[in-house]
Amino acid sequence: MARIPIEMPKLGYDMETGRVVAWTKRVGDRVSRGDVIAEIETEKTTVEMEATASGTLVEIVAPPGSEQRVGSVIGYLDDEA
Repeated sequence: MARIPIEMPKLGYDMETGRVVAWTKRVGDRVSRGDVIAEIETEKTTVEMEATASGTLVEIVAPPGSEQRVGSVIGYLDDEA
């Protein structure tokens, strides 16, 4: 199994941080690439974050309500390869 980091996406040109509003998947849930896994709030809007890889959500690092820097790890998937 390979651990795949889920990073806070850069959703705007000048975005430096984002807030995790909610996780739409729970630890242990199977995730397919393109599934909505979290809601991220920027200064201007709230965006559904899609998974960039498939696997099982094994850890949530950033709880709902937390503000995270762009590129920081907010969770992990296992790819079950």
